[in-house]
Amino acid sequence: MFMKKRGLFFLLVLIAIALVIYWKDKDFPASLSFSGKETVQSVVEQLEEPVWLRIHDDLAKVGFQTYPKELALLAFKEEQRLELYGKKDREYLKIKTYPFTAFSGKLGPKLREGDRQIPEGIYGIEYLNPNSSYHLSIKVNYPNAFDRSKSTLPRSQMGSDIFFHGKNVTIGCIPLGDVAIEELFLVTAKAGAQNVQIIISPRDFRENNRTPQISTIDWEEALYDQIRNALRPF
Repeated sequence: MFMKKRGLFFLLVLIAIALVIYWKDKDFPASLSFSGKETVQSVVEQLEEPVWLRIHDDLAKVGFQTYPKELALLAFKEEQRLELYGKKDREYLKIKTYPFTAFSGKLGPKLREGDRQIPEGIYGIEYLNPNSSYHLSIKVNYPNAFDRSKSTLPRSQMGSDIFFHGKNVTIGCIPLGDVAIEELFLVTAKAGAQNVQIIISPRDFRENNRTPQISTIDWEEALYDQIRNALRPF
């Protein structure tokens, strides 16, 4: 009996080690949740009053009396900041800036699952997650068509769980803290996910136009020209 228990103990230890190695090589999904009771609507109802009190002055300063119907989220990796823009009369107006609360990887696009890189490119939103392990989260639709066209990997190996989320930890996502993600979650829900553009750039090319040289790829100029063009309205 003792030998059986000892054998079972060592088996459990080996399984635990294998799981650690497995997750070390993956992008830990911000969508992971141990409770799923909330819905987007229930979270919106909870946040509506406190978030409006926090953000209505920022909206009013640039001429919004209510939530914008079109948004843009601009994330800059080198500066570690996210800018929130709303569209009014065909013009994008900056509403607020949020600092990243953590950072992983380096300049350059995401190339595969587990590389800890934040993607770079022009994206949309797949969905809002009201039950994130990281308070709330917004899923980025990485990989996009450009990402897939430059990869030799099957889509399943390119990684996929890329989020804006709360808290202050990350291995490839963009954490913004709980207060910021509440505001972004609500304004995105009000606009509709389909009306939100996301630009993730290695740096703010409006301030520093120098192209980062990425040794692992030979198509960074094409990627960064796309990003520069997307930033022009801002």
